[in-house]
Amino acid sequence: MARAGMERWRDRLALVTGASAGIGAAVARALVQQGLKVVGCARTVGNIEELAAECKSAGYPGTLIPFRCDLSNEEDILSMFSAIRCQHGGVDICINNAGLARTDTLLSGSTSGWKDMFNVNVLALCICTREAYQSMKERKVDDGHIIHINSMSGHRVVPLSVAHFYSATKYAVTSLTEGLRQELREAQTHIRATCISPGVVETQFAFRLYDKDSEKAAAIYEHIKCLKPEDVAEAVIYALSTPPHVQIGDIQMRPTEQET
Repeated sequence: MARAGMERWRDRLALVTGASAGIGAAVARALVQQGLKVVGCARTVGNIEELAAECKSAGYPGTLIPFRCDLSNEEDILSMFSAIRCQHGGVDICINNAGLARTDTLLSGSTSGWKDMFNVNVLALCICTREAYQSMKERKVDDGHIIHINSMSGHRVVPLSVAHFYSATKYAVTSLTEGLRQELREAQTHIRATCISPGVVETQFAFRLYDKDSEKAAAIYEHIKCLKPEDVAEAVIYALSTPPHVQIGDIQMRPTEQET
């Protein structure tokens, strides 16, 4: 069922990065339900292909298009935007969801681990943002929307040493979103920028962070009632559905029972 305010996005194209699981998959599904054409990208597209088939079988009015892209590789990103331009015209909505966490601390972490997080969480987000804006600009799209899926870790530092560098990358996203808003305003465009910052979401995130301690990962999701990926997808739909003159800068959302 179409949500109020989402009618104007029907049949337009949204790019969702990291769409193979968790929040990205939930966002892609929600947009297809609202009648959008969605390019969902990830390094492996098997899960996205399955989701696309599910959406089609369910009779959703939109379409999900799987696309393989390694976001740590700029050439891959540029090739993806080129393909979108050639096959679908261009991007109207860019949702930078892909993120990476490693257990590389500040005092003993590996440089390669830091670089991996920075490349995906910050540089890939910036490259996708730049290319999405250029796509909108060349087609004179003045009402596009760029959404960064951030984290509460981009707003406060918790006493969890394994996540301090990850937190630093998310602080960067907080700053970049406001910088983007200012640049878009200076460019005299009505393209909007939004940051959505969830707390603990029940995904595979903790299991990737604590890949050698599954019990510790599972405990993160067991001691409180966590957010669901669909809760974050609802926040995306809310931001998109607001009137064009309304700028939603940042949505901070936590489980009610989350302490910090």
